[in-house]
Formats: sequence, structure tokens, C-alpha cells
Amino acid sequence: MDSKSVRWLLATLPAYGLLLGHPAAAQSVDELRIEHVTIVSPERSTPLRDAEVVVRKGRIAAISRGRGGQRSALRSTANTIDGKGLYLTPGLIDSHVHLGEIPGMNGAQEAQHPDIARAAREQIPRSFLLHGFTTLVDLVSTPEAMARWKAHELVPDTYFCGGAALMDGYPMNWTPKPARYQVAPYMLIEPGTAAPAGIDPTMHTPAAVVTRMKADGAICVKTFFERGFGSAHNLPVPQVATIRELVRAAHAAGLPVLIHANSSDAQAFAVETGVDIIAHGLWNWRDTPPPTTEITPAVKKILDGVLAGNIGWQPTIQVLYGERDLFSTSFLADPRLTQVLPASLIEWYRTPEGQWFHDTLAEAYPKAKGQDPKALEAPLSEIDAVPLERVEHATSYLATHGARLLFGTDTPSAPTYANPPGLNGWLEMQRLVAANVTPAQIFQAATLSNARALHLDGDIGTVSVGKKANLLLLRADPTQTVQAYGDIVKVILGGRVLEPQGLAANQAR
Repeated sequence: MDSKSVRWLLATLPAYGLLLGHPAAAQSVDELRIEHVTIVSPERSTPLRDAEVVVRKGRIAAISRGRGGQRSALRSTANTIDGKGLYLTPGLIDSHVHLGEIPGMNGAQEAQHPDIARAAREQIPRSFLLHGFTTLVDLVSTPEAMARWKAHELVPDTYFCGGAALMDGYPMNWTPKPARYQVAPYMLIEPGTAAPAGIDPTMHTPAAVVTRMKADGAICVKTFFERGFGSAHNLPVPQVATIRELVRAAHAAGLPVLIHANSSDAQAFAVETGVDIIAHGLWNWRDTPPPTTEITPAVKKILDGVLAGNIGWQPTIQVLYGERDLFSTSFLADPRLTQVLPASLIEWYRTPEGQWFHDTLAEAYPKAKGQDPKALEAPLSEIDAVPLERVEHATSYLATHGARLLFGTDTPSAPTYANPPGLNGWLEMQRLVAANVTPAQIFQAATLSNARALHLDGDIGTVSVGKKANLLLLRADPTQTVQAYGDIVKVILGGRVLEPQGLAANQAR
């Protein structure tokens, strides 16, 4: 089975019985007080120092400076945190995840190793929280898949987009016929295209698809422009008129439209069709031969179109490392993995079975067969050097020209264990800094900009009265350094205070 088939199937198939767990217990207190804290919130031009924040029933009820008689009268009934020397910020939003799969493990392997799979699925939501992600958006999912995810004891707030794939295009192409038509409820069928047997084409127009997504509870629409890669080339892509109609229908329903687009022709298409968000950085510069990595006039025209259209842009630089690091001989020894993945899963990755996706990718490099992995590490990593430099330069150009950057990781970008949950977001931040994105821009992208782009800013994205109490307590100001997220003091999810050490993997519960 090819790399993308696992994601598409797991995101769209009915419940398959591997996800276990229980509804989250109501453990948040009626009232929480955070005193003497410095508030750093994206709508504020400067931090608010020596502040007091009161949370009631999971929402921010009051924000004030210093102490007061009314607050003293309430203190005896409240849980209180001394925030002196700490920074209170909104929880992070990862606006591009895929939650239907365990990174690096396919469905058949889950069935063969139920204990490993169970431990992994119970830990994955905690690993996102451990790294400060209190809100996630799964870009290709269904109500059934969301229900399975939310059945775990503790999960970040999670929303989903419906995946409006063109019939027989990406990523449907990875699933064999005729099963692909049964697992794609939001499939698009263009006029003049014969529908598969048993499929009513009137239910797969842009308007019909959007109506169904909205009724299913989706908050956004995800579509695709991908001509193919690996073993699949020359895939059909949607017409301009189709996606423009999809955008009109989605906007009428109050839903933003995202598009999978990582190539120059795909992002030019995105600009032309008026989508709201491009769900990848630009690393595939078609018609620009290597080793060119500096911004060309053709690429500049596309990026300027993104700027002129105020289109949200997710760099997702870590996607490329998700494949490259499969060939690293030291990746699985990284001690940070033990914080986000069960030890049993890490050990399974080391087995021949756990190396299946590494072996699949290695088939593209015949000269690598039988060679020493350490000797091959550098030359195989070099293969990704050009696309990595290209996406870094494109990201830098947009960042320095005031683009609407949005934080998303595409975790996991493929069936790769090198996109570990939560940690992948931390790694993405390092890639963004290397691409000249400032800590303040990353903070904005992962909080208010994401919330606004997905129409969630009425509830989250800032530290404001009335907003949901999805918050982080940090030792440093994240607008000055992303290293602030490497030392989270407390995670607050809907008013429930979570200790980082209790979220880490391999802890006795």
C-alpha cells in the first residue's frame, strides 16, 4: 500500500475498533485564579504586567492589574497559581494535523500489535498538549473519526475539515477502486465526468459537498491540487471553475477553504481560484531546474499573489524532514522521543517491520540497497537540500513582506515516525526561525492568526475576557524566543490545569 493510502483510509473509514478510551472526566475547578502574572497576548502591543486572571467554568471571567477587595473576597473559593516571574499566553493552535493514524504504523500493523497501538493512541493527544497545543484542526476527517479521537480521556480541543478531493485525483488515487468511492463522502465529480456505479453525481457537486460538510460539523473545506509524486504521476487536478464554485459555496456557508498545494503551478492555481489558505509551503518549483534556490521572477509572482490576496500560508517545512529523517541513524535515539511516544512504539520502529516506510522510500534509490546506513545518511539527505532551501527562501520572502502566516505542521505528513506528535510542532518552530520568521510572527501565527483564519477567534486565540481558558504558563516571553515553549510550566485546557510531567509518555498513571 502506498504512503498516502493509510491516511485517506483511516480518515474516512467507519469505526474500526482500535481506538479505545473514555470520555474526559470533568476535573476542571469552578474557579481558578492566576496572580502576579505577565500576560502576553497577540492583540496587545505590549505585555500586561502584574496581572490577575480569573477563570470561571472554563472561561476567562476577569483580567485586572494588582489586587482588589472583590478579588480577596473570592480567594477562599478559588484555586490560585502564583504567576510571579511567569508569562501567560494563549494555548497554541496547530491548524494542520491528521489524527486518524499512528505515525509510522499502518492499519494492518495496528491490528497485529494492539497493545502497542493502544498505548500510542492514548499518548498522542497528551503529546500535543505537552508541547502546548491546546487546539488542533484535522484537515481531512469525518464526524466518525472525530468521535473516535475525542473518546480518549484527555484531548486538545479538536475540529475538522472535510476533504473535497477530485474523483480519482489526489489523495483518492492511493486507495484501490472501487473502495475509494465508498470512503470519500465529500468527493467532487466535475460536469462531464461519468460517476462510478451507484454514486449520484448530484451529491458530489461543490454545493452539495459543502452542504454535507456543514451538516456534519466541519469548520472548513480542504481541497487538493496535486499532479502526483512517487509511483503516481499525471493525476487529474480540478478545473478553475470547480474550485471557484467550491469557494463560493463554502463562503456562503461560513467555511474557509484550504488547498493542498506545494508546487508552483498549484500555488498559482490557489491564487487564481481565491482560496483562503494554502496548506503547504512552496518547495516544488516546476520548470526551475536545480540547483536554483533563490527566488526567481516566476516564484516571486506567485508569492506576490499570495500577499495581494492576503491568503493564509502554512510553511509546513517539517514535512520534508519527516521523510529525510527516516534515513537518519540517530533519529530514534533522540531522547525527546521518549517524552512523546511510548517506549514500546519506539522499540517497534527499530524492528524490520517498523522500518517498512523507510524501506518503501529506499526503493526509489536502487544504489542504496545493501549499503551501510551511516554512509548513506549524508548523500540521501542531500536529495532534499534543494526543496528545503526553496521552501525556506519562499517562507522568508513572505515573512519579510508581511504575509498572513499560519502555523501548521501536517503531523504526520505521511506514514513516517519522523513527524512525532507535539514534538513535530516544536521542530517546525526551529525550521521557521531558520527561515527568518521572527518569534513574534510564530506566536501570532500559532494563536490569533490561526483562530481568525478558521473562524475560531470568538473562543480562542487571545487572553481575553469571555474566551475559553486554553492557556500556557511559560518562563519566557514567546514573542522574544521560541525557546519559551521548551519550558512550559503549566498547560491549562478549558480551565483544567495540567502538569507537563503528567502529560509525558512513559509515566506511571
